[in-house]
Amino acid sequence: MVDLYWRLHMEGDQTSLRHRVNSRGGFAPDAPGRIAPGVRDGAPDGFGHLDYLAEVALATEDAGLVGGLMPSFPHTDDPWAAAASLAAETSAYRFMIAFQPGFLHPVQAARMTATLQRATGGRVVFNIISGGGGPPQLWWGDKVDHDDRYDRTSEFLDVLKGVWHGPFDHKGRFYQVENAGLPDWLRGQPFPEIFFSGSSPAAIAAAGRHADHYLSWLEPFEALAEKFALVRAHSETPPKFAVRVDVLARETEDEAWEEIRQGWAARPARAAEHGDSVGVRRGRSFLDGAGDGFRDREVQPNVWGGFSELRDGPAFGLVGSYAQVAARLDELLALGVDALILAGMPHLEEARRIGAHVLPLLKGPLS
Repeated sequence: MVDLYWRLHMEGDQTSLRHRVNSRGGFAPDAPGRIAPGVRDGAPDGFGHLDYLAEVALATEDAGLVGGLMPSFPHTDDPWAAAASLAAETSAYRFMIAFQPGFLHPVQAARMTATLQRATGGRVVFNIISGGGGPPQLWWGDKVDHDDRYDRTSEFLDVLKGVWHGPFDHKGRFYQVENAGLPDWLRGQPFPEIFFSGSSPAAIAAAGRHADHYLSWLEPFEALAEKFALVRAHSETPPKFAVRVDVLARETEDEAWEEIRQGWAARPARAAEHGDSVGVRRGRSFLDGAGDGFRDREVQPNVWGGFSELRDGPAFGLVGSYAQVAARLDELLALGVDALILAGMPHLEEARRIGAHVLPLLKGPLS
């Protein structure tokens, strides 16, 4: 069975890919014309960022998706706290909490997670990330080198699992604990599924030890299949595979590409990016030599590498008619993908559109 998730807009939401204007959520001030937080008759209307997040979560739950990825950046709400707030708004929705292990102690992480599992009936999922370097990493005060961050992540998960089933003793490079464990009333909760992200050799080695799902951004399908084979070769027990993919689907292919054309024409100049993310460099490499036209970034039918010019995030996604996008998603499932994290802007309307017009066309067995 294939699990379908939707990416939640922790950083706020654009009105569309055609207009890079944030009108919903995030930390923007109350202002006329904004949806969340909004202003009515000169005063805040009481509909805030979490209210809009809940609306999107409910829409995706109604559409048949099993949960939402909750990204974490310096400019977002904290996904742990947001998940606790949203749990009461949903019944079975899973919360895939993204976090960098370096900024939590594993004992505290175990207690937080077990508490949330107990409160939600076991609806927590982990998205383990280890950072992309550059200014965002320094924002956290983290100067640990790229490969060492994955060593720290791996040791963090060793300790977290040990504490979960403790009592547990550990004396390692990054963590030391003695007789650590959960209180009796938090023991026995299901340990969250781990979606592990990272494209470097260090990341793949760590994923091989810990991942239930190895999570990749979308890439050209042949490259993605090669990456999956590499992960299998470096895994004690081969994990399942998941792909994070933006989707822009319309009734006809021409309508979908017209959305992209307008967004491309209005795209802002991009600031230089700094960091040590292998995934970002890998994504750029698939576009080497591409021209400046928007269709020049279509590396195979309906697989387009220009999304990062129209919003923050990974480059590749799917563009096409409802039937074409569904067919490409089925091709991903045929590559061995067991979970998809879909995304679209604005998150609410696109979730409803994908749920109504694309998901019913999928042939793969869905949860």
